[in-house]
Formats: sequence, C-alpha cells, structure tokens
Amino acid sequence: MDGYMHYYMFDGYGYPYGGWIWMAVFWIVQLIVAFFIFRDAKEHGTNPVLWFILVIIPAIGWLFLVLYVIFRVLDSGSGSPGEGSSEKSASAREILDQRYAAGEITTDEYNAMKEELSR
Repeated sequence: MDGYMHYYMFDGYGYPYGGWIWMAVFWIVQLIVAFFIFRDAKEHGTNPVLWFILVIIPAIGWLFLVLYVIFRVLDSGSGSPGEGSSEKSASAREILDQRYAAGEITTDEYNAMKEELSR
C-alpha cells in the first residue's frame, strides 16, 4: 500500500498535483529560454548550438543561462580597439554629410572635416 500511495500521490514524477502538467510547463519554459539564447548567441557571433544545448540540459541549464548572461554583460563592456571603429567613422561621416546637407557648415569646413575623418 505504501508504494501505491507514494507513486500516485506524486503522479509518478515527483510533482504533486498534476505532475505531468508541471513537467510540461517546465520543458516549455526551458525551450523558450533556450530559443532566445540561441537567437542572441547567433546574433553576437558565439556558438548558438552549444549554448542551446547547455541551456536545455535539465537541472544545470539554469546555471548555464546565468553564465551566458554574465559572459554577455562582460563581452558588451569590452571590445577590441579595431572593432566598431569603422562603424564610428561611418556614423561620423553620415553626421558630417547631414550637417553639410542642412547647411550648418560650409564647403571648406566640410572638406576639412571629411579629410580629418579619413585619417
């Protein structure tokens, strides 16, 4: 009788009161989180399949989720000196073009600033 009550009391999975429902909810949440980690890792040039697999592992997947977030925060603060410099110069060039088109600066100022940016 004891084994019978123990098995059905926890619905066979160790989750009281509708254990299969809670397990399904857990896996759905786990898959959604892993999907977002996959997309983010793919966007930022890290290995998306590896992070998806690590986050989807039961019990320790949440630990890898925390590690991923820590790595992303640390990575966003640091960048190599050459990285992003072309974006900044392109952005500065666009701003310079907009200022010239709006008539805020003269042709001489525009040419001098453009020359300065190309160095």
